[in-house]
Amino acid sequence: MDAVTQPPVIRLHPDDAVGIARMALPPGTPVGAGIAALRRVPAGHKVALRPIAQGEPIRRYGQVIGFATRDLPPGEWVHVAECSMGEVALDYAYGVDARPTEYVAAPRTFQGIRRADGRVATRNYVGIITSVNCSAHVAELIAMAFRRNPITGEDPLAPWPNVDGIVALTHKTGCGMTMGEPLRLLRRTLGGYARHANFSHVVAIGLGCEVNELAPMLEEGRLSGRVRSMDIQEMGGTRKTVEAGIAFVREVLDEANRVAREPVPASELTVALQCGGSDGYSGITANPALGVASDLLVRNGGTVILSETPETYGAEHLLTRRAVSREVGEKLVGLMRWWEEYTAREGAEMNANPSPGNKAGGLTTILEKSLGAMAKAGTTNLVDVFRYAEPVSARGFVFMDTPGYDPVAATGQVAGGANLVCFTTGRGSVFGCKPAPSIKLATNSAMYVRMEDDMDINCGTVLTGEESLEACGARVFETMLAVAGGERTKSEGFDFGGAEFAPWVIGATM
Repeated sequence: MDAVTQPPVIRLHPDDAVGIARMALPPGTPVGAGIAALRRVPAGHKVALRPIAQGEPIRRYGQVIGFATRDLPPGEWVHVAECSMGEVALDYAYGVDARPTEYVAAPRTFQGIRRADGRVATRNYVGIITSVNCSAHVAELIAMAFRRNPITGEDPLAPWPNVDGIVALTHKTGCGMTMGEPLRLLRRTLGGYARHANFSHVVAIGLGCEVNELAPMLEEGRLSGRVRSMDIQEMGGTRKTVEAGIAFVREVLDEANRVAREPVPASELTVALQCGGSDGYSGITANPALGVASDLLVRNGGTVILSETPETYGAEHLLTRRAVSREVGEKLVGLMRWWEEYTAREGAEMNANPSPGNKAGGLTTILEKSLGAMAKAGTTNLVDVFRYAEPVSARGFVFMDTPGYDPVAATGQVAGGANLVCFTTGRGSVFGCKPAPSIKLATNSAMYVRMEDDMDINCGTVLTGEESLEACGARVFETMLAVAGGERTKSEGFDFGGAEFAPWVIGATM
């Protein structure tokens, strides 16, 4: 279907009093029967399709996204000044929509790397983790010795073509922190990366006097014997530690290179679902298309992880209805209560999200953003809820507690075992997440064309009518299998993914 034939406004549900502008609407543009835009409505923004009284709930997706701050005539632009937060009564109705999953008779496969312990990798890296910021530069110096020279093209890893790279995962914490939950959370995150199937070998670099000492960290994470460790102070300083680290990598490269891809079932995929730089189209195109792909993966026995708890706030009742048990549903609701208390304690509010870029793209309240964001998880049952960076031990659709900030959220998901990331964006986020490859999905064609070097999939075809959601979602699923099997993503071409490692920092910095 040609894009020109599409109506200028999208109405997503019969109960919605607003429509979404398919393109920028000049004043006078017809938006409904006998209704014209009263002023310019930017692309992706909302326009009133009937009179909306002051204080009346404003609905999108058939759900309340806020309340009218004044009387709104038909054709009025409805944005942050016209739509405010308010009290919304949510019916959690635990499990009422849970249904048996219809698994496919012949599951799909991808070309994965089977490790000796039976786990499956989608990439093959050697990792360098750091216990503390004080060892970050040393870790970087070790990794730098194996990086391709962008000027000469010389590649130190050329003799080992099956090794995807040497990754230094550095961070800004590890000391000046309390011994309770902040330290446990950091160790859980580092342990998840150290055990990740996409690392063939790992070395841990510490300073020697930090709160997050290497020996207890490795013992707590059951990493002793799997991870080589080096303390800068015990090794005799920077130079000696860098030399020892480089020697370790050279020692393991031959073994790391002895891998071969083979057909493995799609059930071995665990996909982190992310959205960042969202716009008014995110909940119409890329997010629900990813939801279709998520359903396909779950029906093939795989796992998808929805996260970003503050960006699920106000939409959690649609997930509790899909929970396999009341206990699972109450875990999710408990997270929402914790976040309410946390933001109140910090003098903030949940509606501090959406970001300025989200609002420029057409979103108003966190309720609207959450309703669009949750579409990434498709329609299958919510089978479990996990803490940040906790190993994901269930298959199917699961939820992990994380902040909404994309690097921190994705870091937790990968620590939990995600071996692939799918990241939707409407504004144009650039992102990678080593050691897991990251697929970027654009919500609209204009941004995809403008940033084609960074975007893997254009979901704007749904907006123009060139493609159905189901067809776009099937295309996303095929890309998942191809990338998991070794096809490189745009972010991998730019070597994204090391700097984006960002463990969640909670508690006081001492």
